[in-house]
Amino acid sequence: MPTLPDLTPFWLSLRVASLATLLIVVVGVPLALMLARGRFVGKGLLGGLLLLPLVLPPTVLGYGLLVLLSRRSPLGLWLEQTWGVQLVFNWVGAVIASSVAAVPMFLIPARSAFESVDPALEDAARLLGRGEWSVFVSVTVPLAWRGLIAGVVLAFARALGDFGATLMVAGDIPGRTQTASLAIYDAVQVGDTPRAGLLTLLVASISIVALLIAQRTTGDRSKP
Repeated sequence: MPTLPDLTPFWLSLRVASLATLLIVVVGVPLALMLARGRFVGKGLLGGLLLLPLVLPPTVLGYGLLVLLSRRSPLGLWLEQTWGVQLVFNWVGAVIASSVAAVPMFLIPARSAFESVDPALEDAARLLGRGEWSVFVSVTVPLAWRGLIAGVVLAFARALGDFGATLMVAGDIPGRTQTASLAIYDAVQVGDTPRAGLLTLLVASISIVALLIAQRTTGDRSKP
């Protein structure tokens, strides 16, 4: 009786993509709001830098992160000496790499969603005595939720399928840092077609569902 292919890389990919998406939301919401509403010198430059992962080759992006996070860099050395954290060749490094690669997928729809919110509605809430946090939670987010959800699912799908940046930063260590994309590549190299096919099917299925959700949330804005 044939044995089922090892799905450990797929479960690791889900964990990495989930944590990367959480990190993207925590960092990306303030950034998207700042880009949508802020007026400051260098706004265009900042927006361009945040979208740079869209056009950079994944290996170039990964190499930049590797240089930034390695033990020889000031940041990597400080993290290791102060907190005992080593990001390179660690699954945490995969989270960082995939989140940086996927952050534009969240920022683009999130920024557009915040820009579409009518400031007059927020001003009306302020006149009723609401504080800024209350206005953001009770007015801005409910009006921008479609774009935010679209950004979340697109970022998750992009993080789930990251290859180049993750390979450069986290490496390809079976059972430790080998995500589904890396396992598919390795399976193809050794001719393990069943494993490559199953992992591809799983990742592709989740990506298709993510695209359907994104299309549904951004397609018809006339529906609540």
